[in-house]
Amino acid sequence: MVLAMVEGLRERKKREARQHISDVATRLFAQRGFEAVTVVEIAEAAGVAKATVTNYFPRKEDLLLDLQAEAERLLVDALRDRPPGQSVVEAVRGLMHRLLDQRHALSTAAPGMAKFGHLIAKSPALLSRAREQRECLESAVARQLSEETGDPIRADLVARLLLAAATTVVVSSMRRLIAGEPASTVATDQRQVIDEAFDLLSDGIGTFGGST
Repeated sequence: MVLAMVEGLRERKKREARQHISDVATRLFAQRGFEAVTVVEIAEAAGVAKATVTNYFPRKEDLLLDLQAEAERLLVDALRDRPPGQSVVEAVRGLMHRLLDQRHALSTAAPGMAKFGHLIAKSPALLSRAREQRECLESAVARQLSEETGDPIRADLVARLLLAAATTVVVSSMRRLIAGEPASTVATDQRQVIDEAFDLLSDGIGTFGGST
Protein backbone atom coordinates (compact mmCIF):
# COMPACT_ATOMS: atom_id res chain seq x y z
CA MET A 1 0.00 0.00 0.00
CA VAL A 2 2.85 2.38 0.85
CA LEU A 3 4.47 1.70 -2.51
CA ALA A 4 1.18 2.39 -4.28
CA MET A 5 0.81 5.67 -2.41
CA VAL A 6 4.34 6.71 -3.32
CA GLU A 7 3.78 5.84 -6.97
CA GLY A 8 0.46 7.70 -6.93
CA LEU A 9 2.11 10.79 -5.47
CA ARG A 10 4.88 10.60 -8.06
CA GLU A 11 2.39 10.40 -10.91
CA ARG A 12 0.39 13.31 -9.51
CA LYS A 13 3.53 15.44 -9.31
CA LYS A 14 4.35 14.56 -12.90
CA ARG A 15 0.86 15.57 -14.03
CA GLU A 16 1.09 18.83 -12.10
CA ALA A 17 4.53 19.62 -13.54
CA ARG A 18 3.33 18.87 -17.05
CA GLN A 19 0.26 21.06 -16.61
CA HIS A 20 2.35 23.89 -15.16
CA ILE A 21 4.70 23.86 -18.14
CA SER A 22 1.79 23.78 -20.58
CA ASP A 23 0.04 26.66 -18.78
CA VAL A 24 3.19 28.79 -18.84
CA ALA A 25 3.74 28.04 -22.53
CA THR A 26 0.13 28.85 -23.39
CA ARG A 27 0.39 32.20 -21.62
CA LEU A 28 3.56 33.09 -23.52
CA PHE A 29 2.08 31.97 -26.84
CA ALA A 30 -1.01 34.10 -26.20
CA GLN A 31 1.15 37.12 -25.42
CA ARG A 32 3.65 36.85 -28.27
CA GLY A 33 2.49 34.24 -30.77
CA PHE A 34 3.49 30.61 -31.14
CA GLU A 35 6.47 31.05 -33.46
CA ALA A 36 7.97 33.93 -31.45
CA VAL A 37 8.41 31.91 -28.25
CA THR A 38 11.29 29.45 -27.86
CA VAL A 39 11.41 26.30 -25.75
CA VAL A 40 14.29 27.83 -23.78
CA GLU A 41 12.12 30.83 -22.89
CA ILE A 42 9.31 28.52 -21.80
CA ALA A 43 11.69 26.55 -19.59
CA GLU A 44 13.01 29.72 -17.96
CA ALA A 45 9.52 31.08 -17.34
CA ALA A 46 8.37 27.74 -15.89
CA GLY A 47 11.45 27.46 -13.67
CA VAL A 48 12.61 24.15 -15.14
CA ALA A 49 15.40 22.91 -17.38
CA LYS A 50 14.90 22.81 -21.14
CA ALA A 51 15.33 19.03 -20.96
CA THR A 52 12.38 18.83 -18.59
CA VAL A 53 10.18 20.63 -21.10
CA THR A 54 11.24 18.37 -23.95
CA ASN A 55 10.83 15.25 -21.80
CA TYR A 56 7.18 16.12 -21.24
CA PHE A 57 6.64 17.68 -24.66
CA PRO A 58 8.98 16.32 -27.36
CA ARG A 59 7.25 18.60 -29.87
CA LYS A 60 6.75 22.30 -29.25
CA GLU A 61 3.26 22.19 -30.75
CA ASP A 62 2.11 19.79 -28.04
CA LEU A 63 2.72 22.43 -25.38
CA LEU A 64 -0.47 24.07 -26.68
CA LEU A 65 -2.22 21.04 -28.18
CA ASP A 66 -1.81 19.08 -24.97
CA LEU A 67 -5.12 17.18 -24.76
CA GLN A 68 -4.36 14.43 -27.26
CA ALA A 69 -3.99 11.65 -24.70
CA GLU A 70 -7.17 12.71 -22.91
CA ALA A 71 -9.12 12.92 -26.17
CA GLU A 72 -8.03 9.41 -27.13
CA ARG A 73 -8.91 8.02 -23.70
CA LEU A 74 -12.35 9.64 -23.73
CA LEU A 75 -13.16 8.38 -27.22
CA VAL A 76 -12.00 4.82 -26.65
CA ASP A 77 -13.73 4.65 -23.26
CA ALA A 78 -16.99 5.95 -24.76
CA LEU A 79 -16.89 3.21 -27.38
CA ARG A 80 -15.69 0.39 -25.16
CA ASP A 81 -18.07 1.16 -22.28
CA ARG A 82 -21.22 1.91 -24.28
CA PRO A 83 -24.33 -0.08 -23.32
CA PRO A 84 -25.20 -3.24 -25.28
CA GLY A 85 -27.06 -2.35 -28.45
CA GLN A 86 -25.90 1.26 -28.61
CA SER A 87 -24.33 2.24 -31.93
CA VAL A 88 -20.93 3.88 -32.17
CA VAL A 89 -22.59 7.00 -33.56
CA GLU A 90 -24.73 7.39 -30.45
CA ALA A 91 -21.76 6.67 -28.19
CA VAL A 92 -19.70 9.49 -29.68
CA ARG A 93 -22.72 11.81 -29.89
CA GLY A 94 -23.23 11.28 -26.16
CA LEU A 95 -19.58 12.01 -25.46
CA MET A 96 -19.77 15.27 -27.42
CA HIS A 97 -22.81 16.37 -25.40
CA ARG A 98 -21.11 15.49 -22.10
CA LEU A 99 -18.02 17.50 -23.02
CA LEU A 100 -20.23 20.45 -23.91
CA ASP A 101 -22.14 20.18 -20.62
CA GLN A 102 -18.83 20.16 -18.75
CA ARG A 103 -17.54 23.16 -20.72
CA HIS A 104 -14.54 21.00 -21.51
CA ALA A 105 -11.78 22.46 -23.68
CA LEU A 106 -12.31 19.67 -26.20
CA SER A 107 -15.79 21.08 -26.86
CA THR A 108 -14.52 24.67 -27.42
CA ALA A 109 -16.95 25.76 -24.67
CA ALA A 110 -14.21 26.37 -22.10
CA PRO A 111 -13.19 29.96 -21.25
CA GLY A 112 -10.54 31.52 -23.48
CA MET A 113 -11.15 29.33 -26.51
CA ALA A 114 -11.34 32.27 -28.93
CA LYS A 115 -7.74 33.22 -28.16
CA PHE A 116 -6.74 29.56 -28.43
CA GLY A 117 -8.39 29.38 -31.84
CA HIS A 118 -6.60 32.50 -33.03
CA LEU A 119 -3.24 30.97 -32.09
CA ILE A 120 -3.91 27.80 -34.05
CA ALA A 121 -5.36 29.58 -37.08
CA LYS A 122 -2.27 31.78 -37.42
CA SER A 123 0.28 28.96 -37.17
CA PRO A 124 0.91 26.48 -40.01
CA ALA A 125 2.86 24.32 -37.56
CA LEU A 126 -0.07 24.09 -35.15
CA LEU A 127 -2.56 23.42 -37.94
CA SER A 128 -0.35 20.62 -39.24
CA ARG A 129 0.05 19.10 -35.78
CA ALA A 130 -3.71 19.28 -35.19
CA ARG A 131 -4.26 17.27 -38.38
CA GLU A 132 -1.69 14.70 -37.24
CA GLN A 133 -3.43 14.38 -33.89
CA ARG A 134 -6.75 13.82 -35.58
CA GLU A 135 -5.22 11.01 -37.64
CA CYS A 136 -3.90 9.43 -34.43
CA LEU A 137 -7.39 9.59 -32.95
CA GLU A 138 -8.81 7.97 -36.07
CA SER A 139 -6.31 5.12 -35.70
CA ALA A 140 -7.16 4.61 -32.02
CA VAL A 141 -10.90 4.51 -32.75
CA ALA A 142 -10.36 2.18 -35.70
CA ARG A 143 -8.38 -0.24 -33.53
CA GLN A 144 -11.11 -0.30 -30.91
CA LEU A 145 -13.87 -0.89 -33.47
CA SER A 146 -11.85 -3.52 -35.30
CA GLU A 147 -11.30 -5.44 -32.06
CA GLU A 148 -15.03 -5.33 -31.36
CA THR A 149 -16.36 -6.21 -34.80
CA GLY A 150 -13.59 -8.13 -36.53
CA ASP A 151 -14.13 -5.90 -39.57
CA PRO A 152 -10.98 -3.75 -39.88
CA ILE A 153 -11.84 -2.20 -43.24
CA ARG A 154 -15.24 -0.95 -42.18
CA ALA A 155 -13.89 -0.03 -38.74
CA ASP A 156 -11.32 2.25 -40.38
CA LEU A 157 -13.96 3.92 -42.54
CA VAL A 158 -16.34 4.42 -39.62
CA ALA A 159 -13.54 5.83 -37.45
CA ARG A 160 -12.73 8.42 -40.11
CA LEU A 161 -16.39 9.41 -40.41
CA LEU A 162 -16.82 9.71 -36.65
CA LEU A 163 -13.77 11.94 -36.33
CA ALA A 164 -14.87 13.98 -39.34
CA ALA A 165 -18.21 14.69 -37.66
CA ALA A 166 -16.64 15.53 -34.30
CA THR A 167 -14.01 17.74 -35.92
CA THR A 168 -16.62 19.57 -37.98
CA VAL A 169 -18.56 20.42 -34.83
CA VAL A 170 -15.46 21.75 -33.07
CA VAL A 171 -14.07 23.65 -36.06
CA SER A 172 -17.38 25.31 -36.90
CA SER A 173 -17.72 26.52 -33.32
CA MET A 174 -14.10 27.68 -33.22
CA ARG A 175 -14.54 29.70 -36.40
CA ARG A 176 -17.50 31.50 -34.88
CA LEU A 177 -15.51 32.29 -31.75
CA ILE A 178 -12.61 33.61 -33.82
CA ALA A 179 -15.08 35.79 -35.73
CA GLY A 180 -16.10 37.38 -32.45
CA GLU A 181 -19.45 35.75 -31.72
CA PRO A 182 -20.31 35.50 -28.00
CA ALA A 183 -19.06 32.29 -26.43
CA SER A 184 -22.42 31.72 -24.73
CA THR A 185 -24.25 31.84 -28.06
CA VAL A 186 -21.77 29.49 -29.72
CA ALA A 187 -22.00 27.02 -26.83
CA THR A 188 -25.81 27.08 -26.93
CA ASP A 189 -25.87 26.47 -30.67
CA GLN A 190 -23.27 23.72 -30.48
CA ARG A 191 -25.79 21.28 -29.04
CA GLN A 192 -27.88 21.52 -32.20
CA VAL A 193 -24.79 21.30 -34.41
CA ILE A 194 -23.75 18.09 -32.65
CA ASP A 195 -27.14 16.53 -33.27
CA GLU A 196 -27.29 17.65 -36.90
CA ALA A 197 -23.83 16.23 -37.60
CA PHE A 198 -24.48 12.91 -35.91
CA ASP A 199 -27.99 12.59 -37.35
CA LEU A 200 -26.43 12.79 -40.81
CA LEU A 201 -23.80 10.28 -39.79
CA SER A 202 -26.38 7.92 -38.34
CA ASP A 203 -28.20 7.79 -41.68
CA GLY A 204 -25.03 6.46 -43.28
CA ILE A 205 -23.43 4.32 -40.57
CA GLY A 206 -26.67 3.18 -39.00
CA THR A 207 -26.35 0.68 -36.17
CA PHE A 208 -22.75 -0.39 -36.86
CA GLY A 209 -21.25 -1.69 -33.64
CA GLY A 210 -24.62 -1.84 -31.92
CA SER A 211 -25.50 -5.48 -32.47
CA THR A 212 -23.63 -6.87 -29.47
